[in-house]
Amino acid sequence: MITKLPMWILWGGAVLAFSAGCVNTAALMGFTKLSVSHVTGNVSLFSAAVAYLDIRSALLIGTLLLSFLAGAILSGFVIGQTSLKLGRSYGRALYIEAMLLFISYMLYQQHDYLCQLALAMACGLQNAMVATYSGAVIRTTHLTGLTSDMGAAIGNWLAGRPISKPTLGFQTIIWYCFFGGSATGAFLYAKVGYGALLLPVGIVLIAAFVYNRASDRLPEIRQPRRKKRPANR
Repeated sequence: MITKLPMWILWGGAVLAFSAGCVNTAALMGFTKLSVSHVTGNVSLFSAAVAYLDIRSALLIGTLLLSFLAGAILSGFVIGQTSLKLGRSYGRALYIEAMLLFISYMLYQQHDYLCQLALAMACGLQNAMVATYSGAVIRTTHLTGLTSDMGAAIGNWLAGRPISKPTLGFQTIIWYCFFGGSATGAFLYAKVGYGALLLPVGIVLIAAFVYNRASDRLPEIRQPRRKKRPANR
C-alpha cells in the first residue's frame, strides 16, 4: 500500500502511460488493426485463429504475443529487479524502448509487419520495467487490472473501509494519462499517419535523458521493510 509517492514515480508513470496510449492507438489505426500494449485481446484473437485453422493470422498474432513477452524478458535482463529503485538501469531500458519505437516507425513506412513486433516488444519492455512500489502493482501500457483495482478501492471506500488514497490517486492519474495519450495518438494519426509514433519516441527519449541526469542526484528509494516473524520456539 502506497503511503507517500515520490514525484519521480508519479511523473514517470504518467508520462509513460501517455506514451503507451499514443502508441497503442496508432497501432490499432494502422494496417494491422492489432493492439500492441496488452495481451488479453490478442490471445483471444489468436485462439479464434487457431480454432478456425487460420494459419496466417495465428502466426502473425502469435509472433506479436511472443514479441511482448520478449520485451518483458529484456526488461528483466536489463533492470534485474521487481521493486522500483533509482538506478541507471531504468535509463538504459528507456533508451532501448525509444530505439524500438523509432525502428517501428521506420518499418511502418514500408508496411512491414515487423513494425508491429517492434512496438509490442517496446510495450512489453515498458510494462515490465514499471513493476511494483510498496506492494502496489504499477502498469502503464493497459488499464484492465488498474481499473479493477480502482473499482475495488472505491467499493471499499463506499463500504466505509480504509483505503490508500495515494494509491487510488496515482491509479487515476495513470488512467487519464493513458486516455489522453490515446486521444492524442488518434488525432495525430488522422493528421500525419505513422508520424504519430514520433511523439512517443520523443517522450521516451526525453524521459530517459531526464531520468539519467536526476538519478545521480536523488536519494535512493527504499522499499518498506517487512516485519520479520518471530522464530517458533
